[in-house]
Amino acid sequence: MNEIIKAHIALSISGLIFGLNYWIAKGLMPEPLDPRQIVFIRVFIAAILFWIIAWFIKREPVKIRDLGLIVLSSMLGVSINQLFFFEGLNLTTPVDAAIIHTTSPILVLLFATWIIKEKITWTNVLGIIIGASGAVLLILSGLNGDFPEGNIRGNLFILVNNTAYALYLVLIKPVMQKYHPITVMKWLFVFGLVSTAPFTLHSMKGLDYHVFSGYVLFAMIFVVLGTTMLAYLLTIYGLKFLKASVTGYYIYLQPIIAAIIGLIWFGEIFTLGKGLAAICIFAGVYLVNLKSTTIKVN
Repeated sequence: MNEIIKAHIALSISGLIFGLNYWIAKGLMPEPLDPRQIVFIRVFIAAILFWIIAWFIKREPVKIRDLGLIVLSSMLGVSINQLFFFEGLNLTTPVDAAIIHTTSPILVLLFATWIIKEKITWTNVLGIIIGASGAVLLILSGLNGDFPEGNIRGNLFILVNNTAYALYLVLIKPVMQKYHPITVMKWLFVFGLVSTAPFTLHSMKGLDYHVFSGYVLFAMIFVVLGTTMLAYLLTIYGLKFLKASVTGYYIYLQPIIAAIIGLIWFGEIFTLGKGLAAICIFAGVYLVNLKSTTIKVN
């Protein structure tokens, strides 16, 4: 089996892990675990694991001038990202969250154009408008055509989570080019632990440690090792042999997997509003990835 096929398999597994994560993480909230308890446990364990891995794989110093950008990226990619994801997922449905996350390429393009002055085309602009319309439609779309307050707020939280992560991807890129990925990740999660602790540590006081058995233990292992560690490494492997644009398309596996799981096992209702929103978002992302007449950004 050649490396290209292996890369596609790796990205497929990564997409499956992320698709499953929506439902597995959702099953932990609000009982037996609070969203903030999950965030603290996940960030704490991930920080320890990345430091251990870095000790054996790559030990390199980080320049002081790069620490400021790493701290900012950590606040976006770890703190805001994780807090708003789990709080949002607690309030909305896994399918809604997965579809909103497909707006990531659109947001990355916007931030890349604004911050690092990447070129943007008229086709890209049309894609941004259509994709944004789909995101707004989904945020306003509730279960069974209703508009429950929790679902709207949850979708907004997921949008904040996705926006913070997209900005993080743009800001962390130059740092990733200077250092080994494991080096960057260990510092991201250490600073992430420091910045999330004020919002999450107090929630650990009410934690009943006896709940960590059976499904809860499996789910937490999956969330920490599966989505934080394994899926990341599989994505990095895929990037090594495939173009970044090809790798990006595997994000579309997530809402498909989440929707299939929801329809079969959890009685999820995929409404017309959600379908139209998904079509708009997918069409928008497709247009964002097309090349056409370039708009100059000063």
